[in-house]
Amino acid sequence: LGNTVLHILVLQPNKTFACHMYSLILSYDKSKEGPGSLELIPNNEGLSPFKLAGVEGNTVMFQYLMQKRKQNLWSFGPLSTVLYDITEIDSWAEDQSFLELIVSTKKREARQILDLTPVKELVSLKWNMYGRPYFCFLALFYILYMVCFTMCCVYRPLKPRTGNRTSSRDNTIYVQKMLQESYVAYEDELRLVGELITVIGAVVILILEIPDILRVGAAKYFGQTILGGPFHIIVITYACMILVTMVMRLTSTTGEVVPMSFALVLGWCNVMYFARGFQMLGPFTIMIQKMIFGDLMRFCWLMAVVILGFASAFYIIFQTENPENLGQFYNYPMSLFTTFELFLTIIDGPANYDVDLPFMYSVVYFAFAIIATLLMLNLLIAMMGDTHWRVAHEQDELWRAQVVATTVMLERKLPRCLWPRSGICGREFGLGDRWYLRIEDRVDPNKHKMMRYTEAFKAQDRDNYDKGSEKLETNGDTLCKKELSALSLSLSRSTSRTSSHRGWEILRRNT
Repeated sequence: LGNTVLHILVLQPNKTFACHMYSLILSYDKSKEGPGSLELIPNNEGLSPFKLAGVEGNTVMFQYLMQKRKQNLWSFGPLSTVLYDITEIDSWAEDQSFLELIVSTKKREARQILDLTPVKELVSLKWNMYGRPYFCFLALFYILYMVCFTMCCVYRPLKPRTGNRTSSRDNTIYVQKMLQESYVAYEDELRLVGELITVIGAVVILILEIPDILRVGAAKYFGQTILGGPFHIIVITYACMILVTMVMRLTSTTGEVVPMSFALVLGWCNVMYFARGFQMLGPFTIMIQKMIFGDLMRFCWLMAVVILGFASAFYIIFQTENPENLGQFYNYPMSLFTTFELFLTIIDGPANYDVDLPFMYSVVYFAFAIIATLLMLNLLIAMMGDTHWRVAHEQDELWRAQVVATTVMLERKLPRCLWPRSGICGREFGLGDRWYLRIEDRVDPNKHKMMRYTEAFKAQDRDNYDKGSEKLETNGDTLCKKELSALSLSLSRSTSRTSSHRGWEILRRNT
């Protein structure tokens, strides 16, 4: 019952009342230390009161709980050293870490905790010492891997075509080799090494991704933008396309260009995932994801309806015409593709001035240009501009959340020997088996003096202005409104200059 009340207090809107009641309940806890403590008992979702405060974005309760966990090591004048308990915060030995919970929640208030002590210092320590070097090395390794795969695709086994052409529009001159013909020369053996590296890389990607999907859940794993959800879909689809290409090569099945081309596009697009390691480029990946899976997905439904309707109209108009005079609409699939290009203004309206085009083509194309180019494209630009404005105001905290998510991901996947635990064990200071983070704090006394002097200046300015206003009100019957406003303005300026001069003199003497 006490643990349930603690969880309820974390969710209370009145933060001050919740903190006092939290301390009152813990004062009656007989087992304040150890696994039987009320603070360490999780709820049905596996969250302790401390983790629940982070998930809900309750910064007041989080700071209150951290103040209870800290240990003052020593202090000397303005310098002090504090040990913060990071047992539940550090993701090194936690199955459901505090950092991962914060970046996976959809509440913006939770991301503000990443800028508080000691979470900010812990993340900075992990990222600068291990996260950034490993992530940059991983990015370089992936780019080299993609270059190897691209070279294998460029020099894939082809042979001249032997069959006759069946259509005047057929311009195929090379076809795919059979398996027995693909690995004969020395160049083929060299390409085989690159293909083996590509296949092994695809298998490693699946081995690394599938356990996380089973642990977190597909909806949460692919749906969180901060965690790189869309990029996980891209890299898993890429690995599957590689395996499909391998099966088609081994069975000598024609058409391997389809999965191979998909793999090339997806593999190189996944390079954008590594932009999150840089503060300048990281927020742009968030913008791209939100625009594609937010604005563009909604816009595609409207675009599909417009393209389908006008492509059908164009095909019907040119169904009775000679395709050699205007071949952009010679069949229905080509009509869809041409209309799509016209929609995005990639090409101009097809025209042949040597022949007479149908009159309805001009009418339909006029309506299409008004609806598609002027109306819908400007609507898409406005939607993307609004998304860019919203993300730009959150780019700093979004980048911090990306860094945390990347750090947790690397910490889980890398061996323990490459990523030692951060912090100091409490046994060195007689504090048990808990782990602590040492933070040195400096209290600047001049800062507090400056604040007091500023408040004194403001109060003195207000008093001088009130006295001058009272004097003007007593003589207000003999002055006109214009003289009153001019006199009050000059008086306020003179008093502010005098008080400001006096304030700066005090600051110079104290300095």
